[in-house]
Amino acid sequence: MRCMGMSARRALTKMYSLTLGAVAVVAGCRSTPAPDAYGNFEATEVVVSAQTSGQIQRFLPIEGMQLARGADVVLIDTVPLGLQREQIVAQRNAASARAAEASQRLGVLLVQRDVSRRAYERTQRLHAEKAATAQQLDQAERDYRVLLAQIAAARAQSRSVRMDAAATDASVAQIADRVARSHVANPVAGTVLATYARAGEVVQAGQPLYRIANLDTLVLRAYVSESQLTSIRVGQTTQVRVDRGSGQLMTLQGTVSWISSTSEFTPTPVQTRDERADLVYAVKVRVPNRDGVLKIGMPGDLSLPVSLPVSLPVSPPVSPRPTSPAGRRS
Repeated sequence: MRCMGMSARRALTKMYSLTLGAVAVVAGCRSTPAPDAYGNFEATEVVVSAQTSGQIQRFLPIEGMQLARGADVVLIDTVPLGLQREQIVAQRNAASARAAEASQRLGVLLVQRDVSRRAYERTQRLHAEKAATAQQLDQAERDYRVLLAQIAAARAQSRSVRMDAAATDASVAQIADRVARSHVANPVAGTVLATYARAGEVVQAGQPLYRIANLDTLVLRAYVSESQLTSIRVGQTTQVRVDRGSGQLMTLQGTVSWISSTSEFTPTPVQTRDERADLVYAVKVRVPNRDGVLKIGMPGDLSLPVSLPVSLPVSPPVSPRPTSPAGRRS
């Protein structure tokens, strides 16, 4: 050792330090338990579509923007609908005027009917007394029956006009509904993930406008094998780990919200503890995303609680029955 040079001593010291570092890394890796399942984070996404056709006059959603529920974010041109509504309102007013005219005409016919009925009845009495001719009786009867037919036609026309007015009222209500649908209200509070339209574009009813999701809580969709089903249940608290960078893991608390009741073949990018198992069960774990560190599509590890083996009651040993010595007489 005394004969060893300074450079040799430094080399041995460096090798010793590297060995201790490798041992420490191995010990640290052994202290972290292996994950029970792997998966990716996802969120409930909502695609908001246009409910009427027209040109977009106002489009507020921007990717990454936070939108409140019920916010008026998109406006589609309502000028054609307004012109159509004015036309239908004019038709309704005309129908109402025709209905009033038909009602007045019906009233006049009813008065004429009463007068004609009295004249017909008087002519019948005169004809019975030989004071009126048969021609006068036929004329009075004809006038009376013509008025009855005119009254029936006026009543039918009045009903038709009232139905036309009701139809125009329904058309006006329909136009009002289409105008209301031209204002697109945001259905859920969340973050805009993608936009599919811009202000000035012409869209059709049912065309997607933007996609939104609530990122306050994400869902880790993972797959477990059949042997792991006994260690997991709905409502159970589990540990979820994600990569923080630089080889560090961040542990989060999650809650099991769903367990598939049917098995499926292992998806290609999914791993399980036993990679030889072909059938796995999908589970969903809700994980709060308070700091926004979780992203859609981010991989995560799932650690299940250790399930204790079920201990069966042990029966006491049964002692053998004593037997009498061979040849012993009672």
